[in-house]
Amino acid sequence: MYRSITQKLVLTASIFAVLFTIVAPAQSQKDDFATSTPIKHIVVIFQENVSFDHYFGTYPAAAVNKDGSRYFTGAKPGTSRVNNLVSAGLLTNNPNGTNPFRIDRSNPNTCDEDHGYGDEQYAFHGGLMDRFTATLPNGHTFSCNDPNLGPNSTMGYYDGNTVTALWNYAQHFAMSDNSFGTSFGPSTPGLLNLVAGTTFEATITNGLSAAGNIAGAASSGADIGDPDPAGDVCSNPKRTQIQMSGQNVGDLLNTAGVTWGSFMGGFANCKAAVSTGITGLTTADYIPHHAFFQYWQSTSNPNHTPRTSVAMIGHHGDAANHEYDLTDFWDALAAHNLPAVSFLKARGIEDGHAGYSDPLDEQNFLVQTINRLERSPEWNQTAVIIAYDDSDGWYDHQVGPIVSQSDVADDQLLGSGSCGTPKPIDQAGTIQNGRCGYGPRLPLLIVSPFARSNYVDHLVTDQSSILRFIEDNWNLGRIGNGSADAIAGQLDGMFDFGDGSSNRKLFLDPRTGRPQD
Repeated sequence: MYRSITQKLVLTASIFAVLFTIVAPAQSQKDDFATSTPIKHIVVIFQENVSFDHYFGTYPAAAVNKDGSRYFTGAKPGTSRVNNLVSAGLLTNNPNGTNPFRIDRSNPNTCDEDHGYGDEQYAFHGGLMDRFTATLPNGHTFSCNDPNLGPNSTMGYYDGNTVTALWNYAQHFAMSDNSFGTSFGPSTPGLLNLVAGTTFEATITNGLSAAGNIAGAASSGADIGDPDPAGDVCSNPKRTQIQMSGQNVGDLLNTAGVTWGSFMGGFANCKAAVSTGITGLTTADYIPHHAFFQYWQSTSNPNHTPRTSVAMIGHHGDAANHEYDLTDFWDALAAHNLPAVSFLKARGIEDGHAGYSDPLDEQNFLVQTINRLERSPEWNQTAVIIAYDDSDGWYDHQVGPIVSQSDVADDQLLGSGSCGTPKPIDQAGTIQNGRCGYGPRLPLLIVSPFARSNYVDHLVTDQSSILRFIEDNWNLGRIGNGSADAIAGQLDGMFDFGDGSSNRKLFLDPRTGRPQD
């Protein structure tokens, strides 16, 4: 009798051991990937169309609003000096013939400025930064001539009594004042540079206009415009569509077996979802040319197929192929299945893009997102990176180094058809024209228990520096084929990994941006 019970116990233990062997690896995939830092979760919040000076031009000094309100309560002792309009002495006697001016909190909605690839270069004028109010060679003005702000609207900036949350995050965590778009141009080049470090390897698939979409009006080459992703069920059939070849960081993460996902507002209901913001603007939730990974066949979900299950979010083999609705991100977090790497895109109304969004709606999204992450047990191993796709053409006084030259007709930095002489990317002498950059200076903030406190980083970085940080944290290797990740400045200086035990948090009010009691 004793032997029989023992045999049964051994048999039961053996079966349990086999089952545990089968289940345990899938469970460990949640957060047990080897990393070079204590960070196990990176959340990239990729917002729209803001130059550094447009949001931080007078940081950390904010003027009282017209109604007498004050939302930013003042700079903390020891706040670092920032390279902005104040420190550069450009609030007065500005080379653009008109001085930068403050936009009051009562006027959050503005028109969408010119941020074309060549037009931005023309405004930069070889680094003189003095054509932001000029007339372009095509006879148009660079400024969008906002009905409230006037004909020189591109010179307008907000301060901490409007973009209060971002100023408070900068006060408590880390910010860069020397980070740039990898290249000039609008949204799509920015997101391609974020996830692949390159705008090259684009091919038009529907035979529509190449001019303004592919450098030199070619059918393939470097993307310089906002074409939609080929095959996406919600792409506009009347809009030029492209497909990218080569690799993106999603491919590298898949090869390494690391969980990841792209989470976009309106992805699940991309044809119908429309939202109204807190300031009364209304716009579509899903914008196809903002869809990071839909441009590559390997990482696309063209029919917006929903996830297989919450447990599969972020895992290779899920029906959604890593492309999700923003609501899936919160479902994954609630189930403690947060992917190692997440790229977040707000609904259109909250992405900060001038013309259809605004700083107050953007603040609402940023604060609610970060507050929820800070309340999760995953927070003490998380880094949130707030970055932007392009400048929208808003004035910024600082030119970045031109590390990628180009000489197609679209280029205007050094004269008609010139952004310097392009350099081969390999020993075969391959030239990748249409990638002039670095482009405009953009905000970059890191909110994390490991971020330095009230710290301003002055190291030159660009959008592909985020890509490089992900690559290095999970030892993924580089994209190759001319990707800017190979030369990108590192984000490491914005972190302090000596003391991540404090689990530092800052809860803000989504409407005011003020710290919550």
